[in-house]
Amino acid sequence: MPDATGLELIAQDLRAAHGDDAVVGTLFFREKAALDVAPARINETLAFLRERGFGFLASVHGLDYYPEEPRLGVQYELIDMDVVDRITVRLRVGTGAPNVPSVTPSWPTADHQEREVYDMFGVIFDGHPNLKRILMPEDYEGFPQRRDFPIGGEPVFFTHNEPRMPRYTQQ
Repeated sequence: MPDATGLELIAQDLRAAHGDDAVVGTLFFREKAALDVAPARINETLAFLRERGFGFLASVHGLDYYPEEPRLGVQYELIDMDVVDRITVRLRVGTGAPNVPSVTPSWPTADHQEREVYDMFGVIFDGHPNLKRILMPEDYEGFPQRRDFPIGGEPVFFTHNEPRMPRYTQQ
């Protein structure tokens, strides 16, 4: 992993290449390097890091920082397979406009991962080729991984199978 100095050098090069607003901040914590970027700059940031050797997008994660604002976060884990190096790219968006450009056209492995973040957290990936729910039913309301989502006691009805399903409870 880039050490603290290496992370700052990457951030400095990224700012020089794409403007001062490309990198919002950096964090080196517990031997893990993270770049905080503006949501609109995610594609160029990942392209810049790909040129630096981070050619494998291992995962895309959603986060909820409730009650902080901007509340929703997306993390991209990139790996340099030649030197077994890892860096995290993070961004945050508010719930009022949870839009992030999709990285799927450049990173096909992000396809289902962006759909999962959309399904669970409600982050909208603009330009995604097939952004629809992947885990929950299409007509499901809400985003179950958000911290303000009701815990327990929520009835979930899957009525499309009802005529074919045997009744196991007594009426």
